[in-house]
This record gives sequence, structure tokens and C-alpha cells, in this order.
Amino acid sequence: MDVLKLIKEVEQDIINWRRELHQIPEVGLDLPQTSAYVAEQLRKMGIPYREKVGVSGIVGLIEGGQPGKTIALRADMDALPIKEETGLPFASKNGNMHACGHDAHTAILLGVAKVLNENRDKLKGNVKLIFQPAEEGPGGAKPMIDEGALENPKVDAVMGLHVGNLTDNVKEGIIMVSYDSMMACLDRFRVKLIGKGCHGAYPETGIDPVAMAGYFITKLQTIVSREIGATDPAVITVGKINGGYAYNIIPDKVELEGTVRAVDQEVREYIAKRIEDLAKGTSEAMRGKYEYEYVFGYPPLVNDEEFTKDFVESAKKVIPEEDIVIMKKPVMGGEDMAYFLREVPGTFFFVNTPKAIDGQYYPHHNSKFDIDEDLFWKGAAAMLQATIDYLERNQ
Repeated sequence: MDVLKLIKEVEQDIINWRRELHQIPEVGLDLPQTSAYVAEQLRKMGIPYREKVGVSGIVGLIEGGQPGKTIALRADMDALPIKEETGLPFASKNGNMHACGHDAHTAILLGVAKVLNENRDKLKGNVKLIFQPAEEGPGGAKPMIDEGALENPKVDAVMGLHVGNLTDNVKEGIIMVSYDSMMACLDRFRVKLIGKGCHGAYPETGIDPVAMAGYFITKLQTIVSREIGATDPAVITVGKINGGYAYNIIPDKVELEGTVRAVDQEVREYIAKRIEDLAKGTSEAMRGKYEYEYVFGYPPLVNDEEFTKDFVESAKKVIPEEDIVIMKKPVMGGEDMAYFLREVPGTFFFVNTPKAIDGQYYPHHNSKFDIDEDLFWKGAAAMLQATIDYLERNQ
């Protein structure tokens, strides 16, 4: 198949689908309009599908003309609770916004699906199409897996992509891949430091949780700086502190919430334990008490080395080699594509597609975030070529 020719034939469809999806952004697990839109496009293509997998996920199936392996292609569909300020003619008006590029992910997968389905007689195996809700939270990948998205037929490999303003000082349109750890876990912790309230003029009559919090936050950063190897990426961030209600009153408690990012599972588990150790030690040393909650969220995203090397060779057939960049270090953002990659080998890749609004490039999750539609074809072509080559190699 002439992949570039076939993708160029559906390029405008991909752009149109993206713009229509961009106007109906929905948040979380329940995406009634978005799911119905995707289902309608699959129906028009004649692709069979299951609805309401993991609440509102959709799983389509393209059966090839010859028996072989099954590869899954995944796109997330959800948006964010952000009021859009891009000024685009197809901007959202419902108070939510596709501020992370998931509208493009869904549209690109629809384009790839259309080409594959129209050439299914040439395929040596099957292609599953996974349209997933809730990547931005609370997480839609695991519920879809739990409800059989990777079964009947059993999936042998998986692939996904992410577009957007992904890196500074790197040219537009590049493909970025990693042969190993690519993204960090996405964990959350909550610590409540409990003291005894009293008047601020008489601190000796109480137990000060504000002072506890100060010591705790300072000690917290020594976990990464003094207990984790310098070559093991890790981040501990306290993003929220609540305590007190008057300038001259020592409160009963202070609550802190934060996030942990790590690319190694052992490091992740070590940090979770050490945060509690510090909360316990600090509170007891200062005559107080503590409560602790740690939520293990999305795991680290780890690509399969062999599959990814094959993906790169496939991408070279449709993308200039100088536009394919091998990442030397992971990014500390999280992605629940990680759940799929824990189940079957595969790869997740980035396509750098920034677009300026009012002369400025805005990051993901910003009300003025936008992406360059003229570069979508690169992600679609790389995904399509890699799918065809995988099925050809593994018949």
C-alpha cells in the first residue's frame, strides 16, 4: 500500500473530524456526545464496534483478509474543564475544552481506521480500535481493559500517540520516541498534620501544625536530593496547603496534598513509604499526630524496545529520518496509556504540532492551547505504516 497517498486522501477528513469533535468537548468517563460521534463515523465506515466499554469507551474491530496477529490502536477522547479562549471559529462553547489534543488523537485514529478498513482484504491479521475516555482523570484505560478491550480477539501489540506543544527548541512536525521509560507515574498523596489549637500569643499552650508543616515540606525534598540516585528521575511536589482561619490563632491541623512522579516502580514505592515516615517522624517529634493517604495512580509508561525499534524503521518509510528523534530521557508527565503497555508490548510516540495563538505558543491545559492541523498526517502515516508492517512481520 502507498501509505502516504492513502493518508493524504483522508487528511481533510481528519481535520474536519477534529474540528467537529473540538466543539463538543466532554470530561471524564461519561462522554455521551463524543462517543456517539465516534460510533457514527465507524458505522458509516462499516466497521463493527462495541459501545460503553469502561462506561463510554468504544472498541472497533477490523478483520483482515488473512489470519494473523491482532494489534490495537488507542486514542483518548476526553477534554478538560477549561473555558476556551483561542478565538477559533470552531471553538467550544460549552465551558469545556480540548486543551490537550485528544480531539486530534481521536480524529487521527478515525483516519487510520478508514484507510485500514478500505484495505482490510490486504491485511494479514486484525486491528482493534480503542477509543478511550477519562485519560485526564480518573482514568479510562484500566476500566476498558477490565471489560475485555484487549480480548476477543486477544491483542498482541498496542500503539498510541500524543500531539501538541511537546518540547521547546525542537522543530515542528518531529516524531519523538523512547525505547524504554518514556513517561512517569501519576500519583497523589495527602498528609494531615494534627496539633492542638490555641491563641497565637500563647503557643506553649498548644501544638502547632503550621510549624510541623514547615519542617515536613523542607524534609520532603531531601527524599529526592539525598535518598534517590541522581540518575533516577523523580519529583515530589506539594501543590496544596490548607490550614488556619485567623492570623492570630494556631489551628488544630494543616492538610497538604501533592503529587509524586517517578519512572521506576521501585523508586515510586520507596517514595510512597518515605513520605509517611517523614510525616510520622515530624509529627511525633513535635508532639502531634498525622494521617496519611497515598494513591497509586497511572503507572510509569514503558515502551517495548523491540516493538519500538520496528516502529522507527516503519516511520522512516513515511517520515524523513531527520524528523524522527529518539528521546534520551523521559518526561515527568503521566499517561494512562501505560496500563495498555503493561498488558502487551507496544509503543507510545509524540508528534510535535504546536500552533501559535496571538503570536505565542501555549502549553497543554491552557485556555489558548492549539495544534497545527497541517501536521496531523505525520502521526497518521507513522501509525498506519507501523500497523501494516507489524501484521506483515507477524502473520
